[in-house]
Amino acid sequence: MHLADQTALITGASSGLGAAFARELAARGAHLILVARSRDKLEALAARLRAADRVRVDVLPADLTRPDAVTRLGAQVDALGRGVDILINDAGFGTYGDVIAADPVRLHDQVQLNVAALLDLTRTYLPGMTARGRGVIINVASLSAFQPMPHMAVYAATKAFVLSFTEALWTETRPSGVRVLALCPGPTATPFHAATGSEDGSFGKHRTPEQVVATALRALDRDVPSVVDGRFNAFNSRLSGLLPRRLTLAIVERAMRPSHPHVRRDPAQH
Repeated sequence: MHLADQTALITGASSGLGAAFARELAARGAHLILVARSRDKLEALAARLRAADRVRVDVLPADLTRPDAVTRLGAQVDALGRGVDILINDAGFGTYGDVIAADPVRLHDQVQLNVAALLDLTRTYLPGMTARGRGVIINVASLSAFQPMPHMAVYAATKAFVLSFTEALWTETRPSGVRVLALCPGPTATPFHAATGSEDGSFGKHRTPEQVVATALRALDRDVPSVVDGRFNAFNSRLSGLLPRRLTLAIVERAMRPSHPHVRRDPAQH
C-alpha cells in the first residue's frame, strides 16, 4: 500500500499495538495523529518519530470513555486542518474477573471505549474517505471475539461486536475504494495482560506487536475482511466454531479460571 504523505489517526497510541502501528506507518512516510490518555507518553513517541522519519506528528490526549470525547476529538482534528486517510481504532481495555464482582462503572466504560468510541470514530471519518474514493480503517478486535469468555465476559463481547461490525462494514464499503479490516490478535507482548495484575487470562506464546502490525498490513494488501494474527491463533479461532458450544464454554472457563479467585483484578488497558 502507498502510505507516504497519508495521515493516520491512531487511538491507543501511547504503547503496545498503537505505538507499533505509529512506528511502522511513520517509517513508511505517513503523517500521524496520536491519541491516548497519556500526554507524556504520546509526546515522547512523537518526538522520536519526528526525528527518525521526518513526518508530521500531532498529539491529541483524550479519554475516549467520555461520551462526548469523539466529538471533541473531531473538532481538534478539524482545527489542525488535517483530513484522516487512515483510521486505526486500537484503544480498548478489559477487566478480568466475574461480572458480579466487577465495578459497574468500569464495565460501562469498557463498552463505551471498545464499542461506542470505535463506532463513532468510524462513522466520523468514513464519509470523507468514501468521498475521496480511498482510505483505510483498521479496527482491533481480538482472538476472544470468536467465543464467549467466562471471567472476561464483557471484554470478549465487545470484541465480538468489533469483529461482526467490521466484517459487515467491509462488505458495505467494497465499491467505495475504502479498505476495512478487523485485526484479531491473540496473546501479544503488550502491557494489556500485565495491567490486570495476573497472567491467568493469558496463555500460549506471545507474539510481538511488530508481528501483529505486519500481519495487518499484509491483510490489507489482500483485501480481506478480517485476519487472525499467528497460525496457532488462527487454528484456535476456527476450532471454536467446530466444537459444541457447551464444550467450548467449559474449555474456555477452565483456561480463564482465576488461580487466586479472591484477588482483585484491575483493568487491563491498551
